[in-house]
Amino acid sequence: MDITATAISLTVDDIDASAAFLTRHFGFEKAMAADGFVSLGRADAPNVVFLRRGIEVLPEGFRDQHAAGLIIAFVVDDLDAEHERLRGEGVTITMAPREEPWGERLFQVTDPNGVVVQLVSWATPAGN
Repeated sequence: MDITATAISLTVDDIDASAAFLTRHFGFEKAMAADGFVSLGRADAPNVVFLRRGIEVLPEGFRDQHAAGLIIAFVVDDLDAEHERLRGEGVTITMAPREEPWGERLFQVTDPNGVVVQLVSWATPAGN
């Protein structure tokens, strides 16, 4: 099997709000859109797709579920600079910067639909 692309698809109430959040604060661009659907992309990350809750493209048992219990994580080169940039843009930091015992440094923000976006860097090289 050859995987040629990767996308994350999330079901939210307001696709425009989530799309605007990733576009404004994380540099994604709209790749395609239709009623109840928007796909965002950038060259260095998987596409992020937002589907409006209740849309018929989702299986019947999943249509009313909301994206929950998940985190979109982006590994970045300079976590402190990204923290300051997002604060300067007025983004609420929902988890302050911290370091995990395994060497991961991170902080989190949350989009208008409650989707958690985590920025990560490594305090020590991965695998050490």
